Amino acid sequence: MDATTISLRRRSLLAGAGAVGIAALAPSAAKAQAATPLRFGLAMPLTGSQATYGQDQVRAAQWAVDEINKAGGINGKPLAAIVLDTQADAQTGIQAATRLASVEKVPAFVTAWSDVVKAVAPIANDSKVVELSVGANSAEIAKLGDYVYTTFPLADVDITAVARYAATTLQKKRAAVLYINNETGTVAAEIYRNVFTKAGGTVVAHESYDPKATDWTGTLLKVRIAQPDIIHIQGLVADTPQVIAQLRQLGMTQPVSSYSAAYNPKLIQQLGAAANGVIATSLAPGVNNSPAVAAYVERWKKEVGREPNGLPYTQYLYDAPYLVAAVFKSLDDKKIAITGENFRTEMLAIRTFELPLTGKLIFADDHTVSKPVYLMEVRNGAWVQAAVVG
Repeated sequence: MDATTISLRRRSLLAGAGAVGIAALAPSAAKAQAATPLRFGLAMPLTGSQATYGQDQVRAAQWAVDEINKAGGINGKPLAAIVLDTQADAQTGIQAATRLASVEKVPAFVTAWSDVVKAVAPIANDSKVVELSVGANSAEIAKLGDYVYTTFPLADVDITAVARYAATTLQKKRAAVLYINNETGTVAAEIYRNVFTKAGGTVVAHESYDPKATDWTGTLLKVRIAQPDIIHIQGLVADTPQVIAQLRQLGMTQPVSSYSAAYNPKLIQQLGAAANGVIATSLAPGVNNSPAVAAYVERWKKEVGREPNGLPYTQYLYDAPYLVAAVFKSLDDKKIAITGENFRTEMLAIRTFELPLTGKLIFADDHTVSKPVYLMEVRNGAWVQAAVVG
């Protein structure tokens, strides 16, 4: 765990003890420090199997909070992030969300990972605290209640795009779908099967695996016997490269597709030549689409020494404090109390947000958002844009 993560966790603990839980206010915001901070929650995996990705996402949000405060905060008041660890685990997520709603009394909190988002939804709804899902993809998230919203397009957006691309552009006729047996995998896998079938293809294998699995040989042998001409994997960021490595070891050379979880530099680092031909979705513009994203990635290289793990996810996490700050400012301008109920009402009244790294976001009445889908492919050891849909 790096120093930034340790510092973030320490701030969270201090906040729970009654200290001001401000996520690293910059020195230039000194004038705003005397004001009462406007706080929101950030519940992400800082430890556990998904920590490599959660830590990068928290770092991105941290940068945004710092920059907002350097610019004077919100009408002179600092923005504060109360950061708690979910371990990408439903029960730990429930504990974090309960603390944010009941102890910290934030009007809104940001979280991710579909199992966590679903598990904590009753807390958000019962407490009337807005839950912003930023990075989870299960299509069920749109149906979790009045106080649960996503800023990240759900699986019916990007999985539809990649399934149609496989059937129509790549002209694949026989697909195998391999998915993790949890909220992340089950719904998206069904979407892929339905879309691929409607596009004229046949799903010859539809196999799940346990979230705690470390060996997928039995499941992969079933896929090999089915003789697909493309394999779609709906897993988590940590296990997807391992699944691909194992299927290659079993002699399966078919093209592999996945969703945004696969689109990160670690996949290429882990797989080497075996990564070539892997197709993944991205739901945010890349360095060739946006000067702001190019500058953001350069900042990672300069300050961290590498690109972020799961670039699109970090972009959405970077933008989340800007959305929260916009709602806070509108409420503050109108001198309306910043409560969960008022946050929700004002967020929906604004509805359209122009965000720094992911662009325009519009909350639909059905709690969904829609974005272009960038289809990325590994070619010669690097991710390149293969197509844009929508």
